[in-house]
Amino acid sequence: MTAGQALAEAVRALTEAGIPDAPRDARRLLAHALGIAPGRLTLVLPDPLPPEAAARFRTAIARRAAREPVSHITGSRAFYGREFRVCPDVLDPRPETETLIEAALAAPFSRVLDLGTGSGCILLTLLAERPDSKGIGTDISEPALAVARDNARALGIARAEFVQADWFGGLSGRFDLIVSNPPYIAAAEMPGLAPELAHEPRKALTDDGDGLSAYRAISRGALAHLDPGGRLIVEIGPTQGAAVASLLQGAGLEIVAIHADLDRRDRAVEARAAAPGA
Repeated sequence: MTAGQALAEAVRALTEAGIPDAPRDARRLLAHALGIAPGRLTLVLPDPLPPEAAARFRTAIARRAAREPVSHITGSRAFYGREFRVCPDVLDPRPETETLIEAALAAPFSRVLDLGTGSGCILLTLLAERPDSKGIGTDISEPALAVARDNARALGIARAEFVQADWFGGLSGRFDLIVSNPPYIAAAEMPGLAPELAHEPRKALTDDGDGLSAYRAISRGALAHLDPGGRLIVEIGPTQGAAVASLLQGAGLEIVAIHADLDRRDRAVEARAAAPGA
């Protein structure tokens, strides 16, 4: 069987399993089984598929048909032009989170705090884009922090420190930028989500409440950890802009903007601590 024939069979199997965008996933998994970059796949489709690669590909397709995310099968996910290791211990980086990255990069910063860092993708991306900056990533999960440290090593970023903490718990010092993609899905929304999310840590997705608990905790601690004029940027669900802005404003922060993602949905709230003399 050629690689092209194996790919066609895999697309049919994933389509029958109800997988959205089955051709894309099948191509990525075939490239992974062959150990080549996805962009090279077309060049090898006419070639016979080696038995070892065929076995890896069959296993990968079976896992994807069972609704395991492609990123967990390949072990990595692309985010802002870089590859990050992912596994069931961390939330997958998502394209929507690049909205937060763009907002953060729109102004200077030198010391960053990433609350609930997970894979470290937000903190490490910001540090990579601003080589003179340094930062701390916190997470309540030690397995998640291990993944973040692995990603820092793989990217060659030594300016990141990772600390086990519940939001601001045990932290001292101030930062000119605080960022977070906290759990914001309400418990009532969880049953309607894609089956793939069952493979990600529930605590990174939902507070098992109204979806606003993390923002309340962040609001309470933000001013004590922001430099005067420092910024706070949090990712939100598309219906939470007004509620999160109200919480931050009630905690004494000035609302800068509610940023929309590429689908024009509210995706991040930016606030700041008052500057001296303001």
